[in-house]
Amino acid sequence: MKYYIYYKGGKIFYSDTGASSGTPLVLLHGYLESSEIWSGFTKRLSSDFRVISIDLPGHGSSSIYSECHTMEFMAEAVNEVLAGLDVSKAFITGHSLGGYVVLAFLELFPQKLKGYCLFHSHPYADTPEAVHKREREIEIVRSGKKYLMYPDNVSMMFASDNLTKFQEALNVSKEIASRTSDEGIISVLKGMMARPSRVGVLEEGSVPFLWILGRHDNYIPHDSVLSRTQLPSSARVVILEKSGHMGFVEEESLSAMIISDFMKELNRHH
Repeated sequence: MKYYIYYKGGKIFYSDTGASSGTPLVLLHGYLESSEIWSGFTKRLSSDFRVISIDLPGHGSSSIYSECHTMEFMAEAVNEVLAGLDVSKAFITGHSLGGYVVLAFLELFPQKLKGYCLFHSHPYADTPEAVHKREREIEIVRSGKKYLMYPDNVSMMFASDNLTKFQEALNVSKEIASRTSDEGIISVLKGMMARPSRVGVLEEGSVPFLWILGRHDNYIPHDSVLSRTQLPSSARVVILEKSGHMGFVEEESLSAMIISDFMKELNRHH
């Protein structure tokens, strides 16, 4: 069941399911995705937690607001959803782009976070190479040919060894990407290009966080992001040995257990 709030002249859609007590778990999807990607995860976690998954602006059913959806704008939209649900403190998990939004949320609303999880994400700004790639993707989409772009993007999200095993999930991801509007894609690409590094906010360690990375991630080389980051004592890092960029699919039960255990530990200590 999907609900929505009115936000700045548009609508932000979300689902809200599971246990009513305890810290709510908020799930934020990545680029070319929607809250649908979390369906298996939600089933696993909703017996213990209230699970809220949100369609970020320009993705899923949510509205497109401008030519550039900044990470701050999307974090404010997430905050509005939580305010509408009377959620004063949450644990937010962000996949890839969703992780960039979580870090903007951390900077803007640290008091509203019990903890957070970067799931195949990182705190750094785009490299010149990444900016160039995003500019090329914008050109492809503007020329009406996004169908040339997303099949490769989505296939690269899975470890090469997992492409056959998770063919059905791969097809679902391609379908979701195909439904993402041209304007929604461009606005988030521009937002990602414009985002600053938030490594300082992460390294401060004022809010406990879990960092889940994939051993075979084609987008985020786990060793290089870890070697550039001074981890605070409140951080826990897990590398999924059989995953690419889609650990919540490639190692679903293990990933769900890691997040669940981390949240339960936070609840015990805070």
